[in-house]
Amino acid sequence: MMDLPPDMQERVVCSIIAAVKYEVPANILLAIAEKEGGKPGQWVRNSNGTHDVGSMQFNTAYLEDLSKYGITADHVANTGCYAYDLAAWRIRQHIQNDKGDIWTKAANYHSKTPAHNARYRADLIVKAVKWADWLEKTVSIVEIK
Repeated sequence: MMDLPPDMQERVVCSIIAAVKYEVPANILLAIAEKEGGKPGQWVRNSNGTHDVGSMQFNTAYLEDLSKYGITADHVANTGCYAYDLAAWRIRQHIQNDKGDIWTKAANYHSKTPAHNARYRADLIVKAVKWADWLEKTVSIVEIK
């Protein structure tokens, strides 16, 4: 992991921990984290008036339902693994409940609109394959040492 720049280490560590915790493929969560490209504290306004917040660019529309549990946009915006946990939880919901193959379900994190989903899905697959290769190589190195 030391071959990663410091700003990537949190993304990788938090993504892997959240993937294990919520039983979602680590390469898919890593690919979504890369694709979203968010940073702690980042707020991006969408054309529909919502915002994408923090490291995983979690959409504020989803936070309305979660507010009853005390989850706020500030929690998602902060540095640390919470944003990755929340994203993994949401991706798990998509994988368990949505229609389509795993790639379409994972791309629902971005959008369920077919055209937006298809574009995101295509890029997600490329990134997920790259992360699967990286994980396989990295785990092999760790096991050898």
